[in-house]
Amino acid sequence: MEENQSQQILIPEGWKLNKLDSVCRIKKGVQFNKVELTKSGMYPCINGGIEPSGWSDLWNTDENTITISEGGNSCGYVNFIETKFWSGGHCYSLLDLRSDMQNDFLYQALKGRQNLIMDLRVGSGLPNIQQKAIKQFEFLSPDNNSEQKKIATILSKVDEAITQTERHIAKYTRIKTGLMQDLLTKGIDENGNIRSEETHEFKDSPLGKIPKEWEYKTLGDNNIIELHNNKRKPISSKDRANMIGDYPYYGATGIIDMLNVFRVDGEFVLFGEDGDHFLKWVFQEQTILTNGKFNVSNHAHIVKGTSKCSTKWIHYFFCHRDITFYLTRQGAGRFKLNKTSLLSLPILLPMSKNEQKAIIERIEKVNEYSDNLNLRQNKLQSIKTGLMQDLLSGKVRVNHLIKETANV
Repeated sequence: MEENQSQQILIPEGWKLNKLDSVCRIKKGVQFNKVELTKSGMYPCINGGIEPSGWSDLWNTDENTITISEGGNSCGYVNFIETKFWSGGHCYSLLDLRSDMQNDFLYQALKGRQNLIMDLRVGSGLPNIQQKAIKQFEFLSPDNNSEQKKIATILSKVDEAITQTERHIAKYTRIKTGLMQDLLTKGIDENGNIRSEETHEFKDSPLGKIPKEWEYKTLGDNNIIELHNNKRKPISSKDRANMIGDYPYYGATGIIDMLNVFRVDGEFVLFGEDGDHFLKWVFQEQTILTNGKFNVSNHAHIVKGTSKCSTKWIHYFFCHRDITFYLTRQGAGRFKLNKTSLLSLPILLPMSKNEQKAIIERIEKVNEYSDNLNLRQNKLQSIKTGLMQDLLSGKVRVNHLIKETANV
């Protein structure tokens, strides 16, 4: 490998270091009047964001064009537009590629260095990337077009798998949301089917119609929960610095440290009580299910289920459930779920522990499938990152693939 002295970049044999304006023409787009943009035009208007800023029946750039966001919070974002589009005033289009530069390889090469392109941004208000800087941006490429093509093909296949998984996750998330709502408000009958008002008997409750086999309760009613707040023990950050270990220390919104001692052991549900990020948190997943040894500060309630209401049922029922109506205000913008508020929280409860168990098992299967999809997505992203580092630097070559096609 040769070493470029000015940039300290190792150049593999048969590769070269390019400035972007040496392989293509970089054209800044033309600003489109926002008033004329629609939500249903034929062509997207590509501007400074990741998504189109709108749609139009006009276009000024051909399909299969690489773009780089010129301005805004996403400036430096590299995209590949497969349709005709309107290139806006905050968009660079890469046109008229040099004959020895493959379009799909150039896209992957720039996408692999997107973080470095974003580092070119200037300006403290609305950041932007100057055309001079983008023209001088450097990247490596193989001289051989076949090697460029093979690299791009490999990376594109991973991109396709990532896109398919993203779509699957989005679709399943929508399905999961509806299924969770049905399971936690309608339950499962003796045949394992979700109840409906058309086929099962329901009754009125303060939270709406519920199955006749269910009860409306509050957490403060008899035999619904056990409150273990006496096990809360605030520990200062100074003391925690000398107590590093394997046991989580929970605050209002999650783990804030790991300690070498524990105070609580077992399966509990933690409800955040207050804190700077508390209000944002209660709109998301507002309970934590523990299983093992841990510690809790005085900013979270420790709740355990009973023979009438399982701990997991409490956790899943309140996950993603809006409880802001029950919070008390602590001055401007600060809210608290104190003990009285906690005990006033309403809960719907199947009277049969077997039904509770069946619903929980169904929820956990749904969560397991969702987790597997996310693991697959993370694995694909990791594979893509590794391949980009190897293939786009020339560290790993695809010469054997070139030989297979040399005589075609």
